[in-house]
Amino acid sequence: ATGNKRLDSAHNVVETGRAGLVFIVPGRGATLRVNGRACISADPRLLERLTPVGKPPRSALVVEVEEAYQHCPKAFLRGSAWKPEAWLSEDDVPSSAEITLSHVGVPGLTLEQIRQSERESLLHRYE
Repeated sequence: ATGNKRLDSAHNVVETGRAGLVFIVPGRGATLRVNGRACISADPRLLERLTPVGKPPRSALVVEVEEAYQHCPKAFLRGSAWKPEAWLSEDDVPSSAEITLSHVGVPGLTLEQIRQSERESLLHRYE
């Protein structure tokens, strides 16, 4: 995917030169943990190789793996992450649009505008 164009994680990588990643596979308890030195690259030669949606991303996370290991699944098992019957109902948690509106602080931005933007993003992201 081309990403959400937010730089939260990229900021942390630039600041520390490190990354810790957890790879999650739905239906599996164990996860893969990867830690290492990291940087953000905008090298066109790298980015042109990363085109799963037909166009290259604007940047890429590059990780030199120092550690890779299976991570304990206790939190997923205890939290019932893979049990839909244990999940909260959609009415009990804010929508992604509501969360975005509460965080961006853009004067005049409405919930409906964010919802419309999310719908359009889903329609056009994978073209």
